Amino acid sequence: MFRDLLSSVTSGAENKSLPPTLRSDIYDAVDQVKAWTIGALGSGKAGDGVSYNRVLTIIQNHLPNTTLGLESIGSTENELSVIVGGVTNMILELSKWEGMAAGMAMNTWIDALVEAHARVEPGSRRDSVAKGITKGINDYTDVTLVPKEFTVKIGIISTLKNVGSRIYGAGSSEARSGEAVWSSKFLG
Repeated sequence: MFRDLLSSVTSGAENKSLPPTLRSDIYDAVDQVKAWTIGALGSGKAGDGVSYNRVLTIIQNHLPNTTLGLESIGSTENELSVIVGGVTNMILELSKWEGMAAGMAMNTWIDALVEAHARVEPGSRRDSVAKGITKGINDYTDVTLVPKEFTVKIGIISTLKNVGSRIYGAGSSEARSGEAVWSSKFLG
């Protein structure tokens, strides 16, 4: 009995190692999503219906259940929300092994999203980008992946709560909504 328990504990520990490409894939995805959101460097742009595939492939290497439904293809907001949620979940996955590195990656990720939004030409596409970013953060982020370590958890939640404020402005209804969503997910 003890031997069975010991073998189940040690076999579980073997599966708990950091995937070797996770960290580099996160930063590669951050760079690609930023360019893709802006529509720079000939990389296509969010909402074109095809160019999301490169980033989705990176995400699916670590989170194979991440998919883009047919109803989302060709919609800037919907394509972006799935991709934003996927990259955010990859960073939360990293936090299982390296909490501080995940916190820094989350800050880099949110900074990249805010900068990409700012560089999109004003108009309806920019509004769709803003909605896609906040929808991805608020609706497609898997809260079960948020780390248990208190300081890392607080840092990541704080960063995610501030996305709406940084995109829409402090005090806006979107910013208040995002803060309420993240606060309600962690009450209790």
